[in-house]
Amino acid sequence: MSLTPCHIAVSRKNDVFDPEPLPAPRGIAPVLAAMAALGPFSIDTYLPSFGDIGESLLATPLEVQQTLTAYLLPFAAMTLWHGAISDALGRRRVILVAVALFAVASAACMFVTRIEQLWLLRALQGMTAGAGMVICRAIVRDLYDGAPARRLIAQITMMFALAPAIAPVLGGWLQTWFGWRAVFALLVLLSGALWLACWKLLPETLPPHRRQSLRIGYLAKTYRQVLTSPAFLLICGALALNFVAFFIYVLSAPVFLVRHLGVPATGFLWLFGPAMSGLLLGAWLSGLVASRFSPARTIVAGYLVMGFAAACNIGLNLAAQPALPWSVLPLFGFTFGMSLAMPCLTLLALDLFPEQRGLAASCQSFVQAACNTLAAAVLAPALWATTLSLACGMAGLMLLGAVAVAVFYRRSVAGGLSGLLAVRLPGERDQAKRNQQAARHQAERGLIRCRIINAGAAGCGAQPVAVEHPADGRL
Repeated sequence: MSLTPCHIAVSRKNDVFDPEPLPAPRGIAPVLAAMAALGPFSIDTYLPSFGDIGESLLATPLEVQQTLTAYLLPFAAMTLWHGAISDALGRRRVILVAVALFAVASAACMFVTRIEQLWLLRALQGMTAGAGMVICRAIVRDLYDGAPARRLIAQITMMFALAPAIAPVLGGWLQTWFGWRAVFALLVLLSGALWLACWKLLPETLPPHRRQSLRIGYLAKTYRQVLTSPAFLLICGALALNFVAFFIYVLSAPVFLVRHLGVPATGFLWLFGPAMSGLLLGAWLSGLVASRFSPARTIVAGYLVMGFAAACNIGLNLAAQPALPWSVLPLFGFTFGMSLAMPCLTLLALDLFPEQRGLAASCQSFVQAACNTLAAAVLAPALWATTLSLACGMAGLMLLGAVAVAVFYRRSVAGGLSGLLAVRLPGERDQAKRNQQAARHQAERGLIRCRIINAGAAGCGAQPVAVEHPADGRL
């Protein structure tokens, strides 16, 4: 039987070398953003209620402050495990269990009668709230490489930025109208809605053949490999320091706004409005330039903006007394630069370990959460005495982050600043290599197909057709 084109046609859908990434499921960005925002949202909503919690539970201000530390410590500890567990069991299953447990803990917080009970339940919230923040980054890298991944992370960051802006305002209103227990009722409703959204919209993005082992020996070896990698620690340290430079203002919000600026409990939008607007616009710009500028250029631009904002913050505090709006305007510029650089730094850290992205995301979140805990327990109380000390703390932390990035690129990139500005993320280099391999494969497959067609035509007595090789022009 002679061969005809219908016998050798190959479906494009079966081409495993397809360079085009699979499209993200519709509606995935809002779900991922909500997953990531759950942890910060459960902090920001109850900050305006600190005074009422102390009065209701007969607790000192320090004991109420420790409810935040009780949340952040297990948050940091469990972020080490969320990614590894999702690497072994799948992303979707881990998210559904974690969100359900968070909802149960939030419901129990409504009925506490002692501050010790609130410490325990906040710890349970912290153990589960970090799962979404860790796993959403791994899901992005399951779906995309390079610039598309940067754009999706930028979209998530834009939506994520709305939550901290809204959370303290909602918390202040609920505190004024219904009391502090209503804040935890809100968390129950929101976590329940998130669970339903994940159940309905979140697919499993990690197929079984790509899952990793949960054996202790394998995990110990992999954790050691990741957490002793100088490159990984430098990038994660830079991310953590950038965020802590802003987070000290969030932790100090009751003192910064109420004591220094005279803002009432319902006026927390004075802090979170400018800050979250900066996060929103910075993430939008980062996604916009993802295909036009290298990640390193975007990172440099982000640090320049952060440096300028931090310098202005110190200058304003030296030149004048704390007052609105001048004391909060620099936060807009700082968070703008921070979110401009954040997607590139995040992907740079994950792409150092492409086979263990969930575990790498866990380690990245652990470094961040550990720094947040240190900030809550030590840095914020040490700096919130004056607005100038907060401004100096922001500048110092940002400079340490910039040094970490500079050391990373000095170790990794030859050619000084020109090499830094030309470098691409490992994921983008891998994607470009896969695209080249796919193009060669398709060219060879096309040539083979044409030869088979010509052989079939010759068998039928037809004239063979000369076909130019798509790759190099050979006949």
